[in-house]
Amino acid sequence: MPEFALEDGRTLFYRVDDFTEPWGRPETVVMLHGNAESSESWYGWVPELSGDLRVVRPDIRGFGLSTPMPEDFPWTLDVIRKDLIGLLDSLGIDRFHLVGAKLGGTIARHLASAHPDRVSSLVVAGTPAPHRGVGPRPELIREVLEHGVEAWARRSMAGRLGPGFPDQGVEWWISYMSRTAPSTVAGFLARIADADIADALPLIRCPTLVITTEGSGLSSVEETREWQRRIPLSELLVLPGDSYHVAVSNARECARAALEFITRVRENAGTPQKGRPIT
Repeated sequence: MPEFALEDGRTLFYRVDDFTEPWGRPETVVMLHGNAESSESWYGWVPELSGDLRVVRPDIRGFGLSTPMPEDFPWTLDVIRKDLIGLLDSLGIDRFHLVGAKLGGTIARHLASAHPDRVSSLVVAGTPAPHRGVGPRPELIREVLEHGVEAWARRSMAGRLGPGFPDQGVEWWISYMSRTAPSTVAGFLARIADADIADALPLIRCPTLVITTEGSGLSSVEETREWQRRIPLSELLVLPGDSYHVAVSNARECARAALEFITRVRENAGTPQKGRPIT
């Protein structure tokens, strides 16, 4: 089982998918999942990306097959960032494309701002505003600790996946998220869910694609566009629908848009950027 040993003795599980020509030297895309998820959440993206790129999918600290975290773990974005950079260093990956969904997009934006020399492009799908102002939400944390992750997942799934998602898929997602340790989810909610990365946006130097839906419950298109415009070389893609987890509800459409965007970035590599191509 591929694992990376963290400095505190815990482990980080990861997957690598590479169906490129065996004689080639593919570029790497790193994919970061959201809360109560794991590397499995990218099942709809991997077939689209792994024929052109080496796909690295870590289970972020505490999630999936990585070591669960205690409720009082002192989460910070920098702790997660250092975990990921350590993993990539161990794999010999210097530069990479970066994709994040939901709170994985918050982590991805923070990482891209801190390592502009390493991130070639950034795609964030269904990710919250850089500062949500929702606070620690003790009632939600109490729900997770007292009733389990399943109760929270079931209650919030309609907004997450939208009304068009198949019933079997909804049940699969509830069961899948419920495998996450409540202590991990509670600590993550208390310290990462409302992390303020507003000052990081202008520091993101790589071309960036932001994907949302017309009726996302995270924020309106206008609100999303407002923070997207603060990223210097960014574009906004708005898809039909009202799910806020567009990386799942519109997985293949998002993956194809991401691959087209990454391909465009690769083709333009070395060409001086002119202006500020914001849409």
